[in-house]
Amino acid sequence: MKNRTAIDIAVGVIMAQNRCSQDAAITILRKASSSRNMKLHNVAAAVIESVSPHTPLRTFFDE
Repeated sequence: MKNRTAIDIAVGVIMAQNRCSQDAAITILRKASSSRNMKLHNVAAAVIESVSPHTPLRTFFDE
């Protein structure tokens, strides 16, 4: 669940930056994960960190 939240947020960031669909954003994220040989949730965390100086919440229930 924690990793899924980060992936969903990163997909939203990619969608906003590239003005693309959710499916296209997921494809971009997966390709980046594969080409960098990194876990998908780690790539997602890097995307989030690139647009926010704050540490993102792990789930929507964290405070």
